[in-house]
Amino acid sequence: MACMSVLTRDEAQTRARLLDVHRYTIELDLTTGDETFDSRTLILFTVRADQDATDTFVEVKPAELRSVTLDGQPLDPETLDGNRLHLKNLTPGEHRLRVDASMRYSRTGEGMHRFTDPTDGETYVYTQLFMDDVQRVFAAFDQPDLKAVFELTVTAPGNWSVLANGITEHLGDGRWRAAPTPLISTYLVAVAAGPWHSVRTQHRGLPFGLHCRRSLAPHLDADADELLDITRACFDRYHEKFQEPYPFDSYDQAFVPEFNAGAMENPGLVTFRDEFVYRSAVTDTERQTRAMVVAHEMAHMWFGDLVTLKWWDDIWLNESFAEYMGYQTLTEATRFRDTWTDFGVVRKAWGYDADQRPSTHPVAPDNVPDTASALLNFDGISYAKGASALRQLVAWLGEKDFLDGINTHFTRHRFANATLTDFIDSLAAATDRDVHAWADAWLRTSGVDRLTASVESRPGEWTLALDREGSRPHRVTVGVYDRDLSDGRTLVLRERYETDVPHVRVPEPRAGTRPALVVPNDLDLTYAKVRLDEVSLETALRGLSGIPDALTRAVVWNTLRDMVRDGELEPGTYLATAGTHLPEETDLAIAQGVLAFTSVHIADRYLAPGERPAALSTLSTLCRDLIRRTEDGDHPGLRLIAVRHFIDTAAHPETITAWLAEGTVPGGPELDPELRWRVLSRLAVLGATDEDAIAAELERDPSASGREAAARCRAALPDEDAKARAWEAMFGSDERTELSNYLFTATAQGFWQPEQAELLRPYVPRYYKDAVALAARRGPAIAEAAGRWAFPAHAVDAENLKLGEKCLRKADPIPALRRKLVDQLDDLARALRVQEA
Repeated sequence: MACMSVLTRDEAQTRARLLDVHRYTIELDLTTGDETFDSRTLILFTVRADQDATDTFVEVKPAELRSVTLDGQPLDPETLDGNRLHLKNLTPGEHRLRVDASMRYSRTGEGMHRFTDPTDGETYVYTQLFMDDVQRVFAAFDQPDLKAVFELTVTAPGNWSVLANGITEHLGDGRWRAAPTPLISTYLVAVAAGPWHSVRTQHRGLPFGLHCRRSLAPHLDADADELLDITRACFDRYHEKFQEPYPFDSYDQAFVPEFNAGAMENPGLVTFRDEFVYRSAVTDTERQTRAMVVAHEMAHMWFGDLVTLKWWDDIWLNESFAEYMGYQTLTEATRFRDTWTDFGVVRKAWGYDADQRPSTHPVAPDNVPDTASALLNFDGISYAKGASALRQLVAWLGEKDFLDGINTHFTRHRFANATLTDFIDSLAAATDRDVHAWADAWLRTSGVDRLTASVESRPGEWTLALDREGSRPHRVTVGVYDRDLSDGRTLVLRERYETDVPHVRVPEPRAGTRPALVVPNDLDLTYAKVRLDEVSLETALRGLSGIPDALTRAVVWNTLRDMVRDGELEPGTYLATAGTHLPEETDLAIAQGVLAFTSVHIADRYLAPGERPAALSTLSTLCRDLIRRTEDGDHPGLRLIAVRHFIDTAAHPETITAWLAEGTVPGGPELDPELRWRVLSRLAVLGATDEDAIAAELERDPSASGREAAARCRAALPDEDAKARAWEAMFGSDERTELSNYLFTATAQGFWQPEQAELLRPYVPRYYKDAVALAARRGPAIAEAAGRWAFPAHAVDAENLKLGEKCLRKADPIPALRRKLVDQLDDLARALRVQEA
C-alpha cells in the first residue's frame, strides 16, 4: 500500500500563497456497485500573478485513478504518490484540473460511509469529510483556507433521494443537482443519499428538513415537532444575537447510521448520529443533550462555516464557541433551563480530566504541525475547557461587549478565514479591557488552576480567602449558606457575591456568623478545581442534598469527584455520600453523573478488586431506594436512570431475569428494546444466558441497534470460545470480515469485564501488539475506537501499566492510537495511586 502523506502547516501556508481556488464541479455516481463509486472532479484555480512557474499538489485517495488532465493535457495517473498528485511547472494564471477516479466506500465513518439497514435491507451513504477525508470522495486542494464554490451532481438509484449543502433538484433518471454553495472549505462539503424518510417545513422563508432511515420513521415522526420547535427557536435566537443573517439556502438535519461523532456542522446539511432518533425511553436530560447538539451545530453555521479557521491550531474557535453558544442559547430560547448543570456534571468533568493528563495542551496551541496532530485536539480541552473559558470571558467582559466583538468578527471575515489574533482583535474593538492579556492567560496556557478556600471567623464577622495555584485571573461568585434551623438538614442561601482571584486587595470581613457552607465558584462561571474549607467540606458531605440550587450541587459533586481522583478523599466516602444524598436528588444530570462515576470509576477502578462486590451491593441498594422512591410515577426520568444502573450493577441474575421474563419492571417501566438488551448484556457477563437467548432476542429486534447489542452480549459471555471469536472479529486481518466502526465498538464494550479478570488475563498483553497493527491497517477512526473501547481498563495493576508503557516506547503506534494509549495509561496510573492512597 502506498504511503499516505499528512498535510503540514508549512505546506498549507506555501500552497495558500501560491493558489486561489475558485470552483469545484463534482460528479458522483453511486450506482456502480457495493464497494466503489465513481468520482469526477473539475477544479478551477489560479496561480497568483506574483509567482514564477511553480509546483504544487492536489490530494486524492482513489481505488483507481483513471485519468487526469491539466489544461486539456493528460497527466500520467501512475505519478500519484500515495495521496498526492503533483502538478509541475504551473504558470501564473487560470488552470483547469480534471480528475476521474473510482473511490472506495467506507465502513469506518470516514469519507463516503455505506450502510445497509438489517431491518429492511435498504442502503444509505453519507459523507464525513472532516480534516482530510475529502480525499476519499473527490480530488481537492484539501486545506481549510482554500475556500471555493462547490457544484455537485449525484447519480443515485431510482428510489433514493439526495441531500447536499444546497437545495437539491431531481433531474430525472436518478440524477440530482445541488445548488452551488457559497465559498466554503473542502471539509464542509456534504452528501447524504438513500431512501430517506423526510419531514419538511419552512421557517422564515427557508426550507427546513429532518431525515432518517425508513426503519426509524415512526420514531422521528414522534419527535419531529420537538426537534423542529428547538431548531426554530435556536434559529430565531441566533438572529437576535448575530447581525449577520444565516448564510446558506436551506437547513437540513440528517440522522445517519454509524456516525463517529455526535454531529457535523456541514453548511445547510448537518449530520447527526442516528441514536438521537430515540427508539426507546430516554430521560429529559437526554432530550436536552440532543437539543444542545442541535443548538451547537447551528452555531457553527456562523462560527466555523461562515468564518472558518485558517489552520487547525484554531479548532477551538469552532468548537469552544459552538459549545458555549449551544448551552447558552438553549437556556435562553427553549424549555431547557438547566443546561449549565448538565455542562458542569458531564462536559466540564471531561475537560478537567483531559487537562490533567500528559497530553494536555492549551485551548489555543501555538503550533499544530500537521493534520494528524490536529485530529488529536478534538478533546475535552477544545470543547469543554474552551467553552468554560468563553463563559468566564462573558462574566468578565459582559455579554453586550462580547456579542459586539463577535459581530465585528463576522463582518470582518464573512466567507473567509480567521485566526485567534483576528478573533481577539475583534473583541478588543468592542471593549477597553485588555482581552489580549486575558487570551494569553486563558488560551495559551495548559492545566487546571486550583482555588482553595479558607475561612476565618470572629464574633460578628467572617472572612474568606481564596488561594490560587495557577496563573489565570478568575472572576467567581461565592455562595454563602446557613443551615435551616427548622429541620437541620436544608441549607439556605444567605448571599452571593462576586470576587476576583487573585484578590486585588486583602479580603474584607463580611458581617454575620460563620456560614455553614461557603462555595467558591458557586454559579460555576470559571474553570478551576475547587477545595472547600474544612467546615464547608464537612457540611457538604453531610448536607449536600440540602443545597437548594442544582448548579451549586454540581459544583460540590465535582469537587468531591476531583478530590477522589487526587487521592484526597477516600472512594468509599464518595460512595457513602452518594448513598446518603442521591435518594433526595431531583436533577437528572447529577443523578446520572454521580451514579456513572461511582460504578465506572469508584467500583471498577478506584477500589481494590476485593472491595468491588461490596461497592456493587451498595450501588444496587441505592438504585433500589431510587426505584422505590419513584413508584408514584412523578419522576420517570429518575426511575429510568435507577433501573438502568440497577441492571448494570446487578451481582446476581434472579431479579433482572424475572424482569426480562415479565417484560417489565414491577411498577414500570416496561422493558423496551434498549432495556431488554441491557438486561441480556448483564446476564451475559454473569454467565446467566447463552447464544440461543441472544439469537432469539436478535430475531425479536433485528435492527442495527439490535445487531450491535447482540455483538456486545456475545463478546461478554464468560466462555473461552466466545472471547476468542470476539477477539478475532475485532483484531483479525481478514478484510472480508472486518467489523464496521459501530460493530467494533459494541464488541469491544462487551469484551472486557471486571468479573472475568482471570479469563481475560491472557488477552491483556495481546492487546498492545494487536491494537497497534489494527490501527496501522484500518486508520484513525478504528484506532480511536481501539484505544477508547478495546483498552483493558479493568486491569488496574502494575503489569498492565508496564506493558502499555513499553508499547509506547517501542511499538510506534499511529498518532490517534498513541494519544488514546497515553490517556488510558495515565488514567490507569491515577487509579493505582488512588488504590494505594
